[in-house]
Amino acid sequence: MPASIQKRTRARGVEPPTGSSSRDEHASRLGLDPAFIAHVIDEHRRTTVPRLERLWAYYRNALSPRAEPSHPGACAVTRAGRWYTLAQEVGLPQRIVGTPGHLGDDRARARREAVIENDIAWRIHLMIDFMAGRPLTIASIARDDAIRTRVERVLSAIWESSGGVTLLQDMALLGHVYGHVDLVLRIDEGALREIGNSERGIDESASLDRITRAIRIELIEPTRGIPITSPTDYRVLDAYLIHVEHDENTLDKEDSSPSSRRRHATRRRITTLETMTPGRRIVEQDGGVVLDERSTLLPDVVPVVHVQNTSQPFRYTGVSEVEPLIPLQDELNTRLSDRACRVTMQSFNMYLAKGIEGFDRVPVGPGQVWSTDNPDAEVTAFGGDASSPSEDAHIEQIREAMDKASAVPPLAGGVVRARIGNLSSANALRITLMSLLAKTARKRLAYGRGIAELNTLILRALDSAGVLRTSEGGRATEIRWEDPLIEIAEGNDRVTQ
Repeated sequence: MPASIQKRTRARGVEPPTGSSSRDEHASRLGLDPAFIAHVIDEHRRTTVPRLERLWAYYRNALSPRAEPSHPGACAVTRAGRWYTLAQEVGLPQRIVGTPGHLGDDRARARREAVIENDIAWRIHLMIDFMAGRPLTIASIARDDAIRTRVERVLSAIWESSGGVTLLQDMALLGHVYGHVDLVLRIDEGALREIGNSERGIDESASLDRITRAIRIELIEPTRGIPITSPTDYRVLDAYLIHVEHDENTLDKEDSSPSSRRRHATRRRITTLETMTPGRRIVEQDGGVVLDERSTLLPDVVPVVHVQNTSQPFRYTGVSEVEPLIPLQDELNTRLSDRACRVTMQSFNMYLAKGIEGFDRVPVGPGQVWSTDNPDAEVTAFGGDASSPSEDAHIEQIREAMDKASAVPPLAGGVVRARIGNLSSANALRITLMSLLAKTARKRLAYGRGIAELNTLILRALDSAGVLRTSEGGRATEIRWEDPLIEIAEGNDRVTQ
């Protein structure tokens, strides 16, 4: 059992399990069917994770070094091309990316120039900048002034110690890409009770420091978090699983020998499963239970807050901003690749010579003279770049479709084009960006509701531990966001941020 988990377990007043109990026994303790848990994890791995990884790949568009081809026929093609591939190339047709390993026509195997313009990432970043580009303010609505001040001070300190605005922006990024994100409240109940027993006030900075060490907010991305919702209400969690596979700082036993270490040493890979039900939490590593604790501060809830990026009725998952842009992104990359091929083929004039001997050995350049005795000889020039209005219009229409689907026009990123009107005031700018501002306001309601719900759980735990006494009605908070646009004072040049 890891020493870190042993230390945390004893600090919370829970004796670590001595044996390596099976998953079936502890799943039964939680009131869950072990076969059902195994089925949920397998279904999440097979169906949910691949879809989420594809969404992230289209957003990130990561660069990957290209592997050397295994067959001799493609060596020349690979070495002559780029040394890397991009994630979005998976959406390009075969006539552009080619078919490696094909033994037929060489033209089918050849790879054309692939042009990838990631229009998804900058739109996602602009949405996050508009929604969470500035720190928010947590305001308590408690009637007592002293309690209201204490609540705001404690909550601000907990959020700041958990990441502050960086945590908020990471939460927004995961929500925009995956469609939803979960927040887990981590509480060291033993340390929190010690604070409640030893100190009455929280005005001292030392008290706040102890509280922030006992309470932490953690982001759980949907690729790791597996919700088990109530059969009658999708908004209620019966249990929550966190399934993680990660490498340890030790070598695998099979590769521990010196000869194996020289050839291919690999780290030991372990699987961690954390199961949370109302009032209980069990952590398993490779099937053995390493932590089993009960909660006395929050005995009737699962300490998980779910946030949907854009609400989807009667569904736990939200709507991703990446998903509707993928078909348009594939079409844009295809047309840009086709245009690059056309420009390459037509950038220089090509010549067709008839009846001229040795033309293939004569350089083509200014002042060059060809002579022949053949009266039917001729040199025909073709190629050269030419305009393609239909191609340009089609690419522009794809970009406009992406603007509509994402509600993010290029003007939001500072790209000023013609026909945008006379933006002489802030109101004119707001009208131009109306769709983006409306989407931002709707998302702030969704994310703000999740933050307020987590604040309620924090205040409830602090009240149960005797650290900060609050009534049930005094635990509500308001989330106040800054205006996403710069305020321009009318009549002068003063600009306030």
